[in-house]
Amino acid sequence: MAALVLLLLLSPVLVTDAKRFRLPSDPRAYLTQEVHWFNQKLDHFSPKDHRQFKQRYYEFLDYYDISNGPIFLKICGESACPGIINDYTTVLAKKFGAALVSLEHRYYGKSYPFKRTTADNLSYLSSKQALFDLAVFRQYYQESLNAKYNRSNVDSPWFTFGISYAGALSAWFRLKFPHLTCGSLASSAVVLAIYNFSEFDQQVGDSAGPGCKAALQEITKLVDQQLLLDGVALKSKFGASMVKNDVDFLYLLADAAAIAFQYGNPDVLCSPLLEAKKLNENLVETFANYVKDYYCGKFGASVETYDQQHLKNTAIGEKSGDRLWWFQVCTEVAFFQVAPTNDSVRSSRIDVSYHLELCRNIFGEGIYPEVDMTNIYYGGTRIAGSKIIFTNGSQDPWRHASKQTSSPEKDMPSYIVECHNCGHGTDLKRGCPQSPLSIEGDAGNCTSPEAVQKVRAKIIEHIDLWLSECDYEGHRFIQR
Repeated sequence: MAALVLLLLLSPVLVTDAKRFRLPSDPRAYLTQEVHWFNQKLDHFSPKDHRQFKQRYYEFLDYYDISNGPIFLKICGESACPGIINDYTTVLAKKFGAALVSLEHRYYGKSYPFKRTTADNLSYLSSKQALFDLAVFRQYYQESLNAKYNRSNVDSPWFTFGISYAGALSAWFRLKFPHLTCGSLASSAVVLAIYNFSEFDQQVGDSAGPGCKAALQEITKLVDQQLLLDGVALKSKFGASMVKNDVDFLYLLADAAAIAFQYGNPDVLCSPLLEAKKLNENLVETFANYVKDYYCGKFGASVETYDQQHLKNTAIGEKSGDRLWWFQVCTEVAFFQVAPTNDSVRSSRIDVSYHLELCRNIFGEGIYPEVDMTNIYYGGTRIAGSKIIFTNGSQDPWRHASKQTSSPEKDMPSYIVECHNCGHGTDLKRGCPQSPLSIEGDAGNCTSPEAVQKVRAKIIEHIDLWLSECDYEGHRFIQR
């Protein structure tokens, strides 16, 4: 959310990559949208359950060096995956002669095992199952590629990439299956499950700066007051009349503000607010225009995703991803973006109790996030992996769920891309700002392109080294 994210959105949505912005409609934004399918096991942890489902994937081989090129696995996260987007991994694939392949996450997009998303049917939706999906697919695709080029016993060097929740999957894949990949890039990777995620809102305030932060806090105070006086009229002003629950509405406003900093476009929010403040104009109306014109307009968020009644809909469809991500939030990672005790930007009514009630209302009694178990299983920011690159944008609220310090002894560097509009996934995917998407992740619009390029140079350095450390014996690689 602004509620991992991300992307790339949800009812009181987790804007990880997950309060997704509108996917690009320009075909040039994709390297390929040609669909491939393979049969995936539904439950990797049951020796008796042999059910399968169709899982969607894509491949791009234009840059692939058949003799000894690596395979770059771009991990899709908590949204539909309609193709391989032409972002900075394109540059990396060209440089290293790599094949690009991308697997859609189970349940999202077209890769759904069931016709309804009831709580019982969603019991197979988890990061643990998704990691085994990647491992099984990795073996399947390697064999498929060998058959395509009429070769045998070739095990190519693989490298994984991901942003937000997919970034966490990239890190966790290297952690759990080190023999299947030479390394991973975990961009804005939300590896730390957090129950009481007040740091998110604190970073929104820090990224906004004193003047814009004060304006946002004044808007929050005025909105809280006006909700009590005439909530119907207020919601109508924001184009959100359908959102009946007042705190759901407040979450919409909090996300709308956070998204400007998360996805590298702070001035589109702060400039009109500061100007309105200077001219003594109506701050709430100015913010309402931003929500309607930018957040729900250009950015592509949907007011409907903030309606709990919508999240209770179990039908498979274009917007079922909203409910799916909330299930993962409510069972594994939480990321409850609550108001801090002091100096909050968002309304104090957005608290843990609100989130827990939302989980119960959508999925029923007994559903709550096993945050401690998630962090015990993966290690949180104390992850004991190796050869994982962690990157984060300086203005991204999600950086506080990521690993921001290097672990040299484990060969796990961490880099912060520092600039005024450096947000979620700036290094790997979207440049600045991140909507609309920049072809090949152009950093030219970042306030400090040099900061982005510096981190990208480090990424290339690590990939080059770690690929070289995958030794070959008869075209099979062995991890040193």
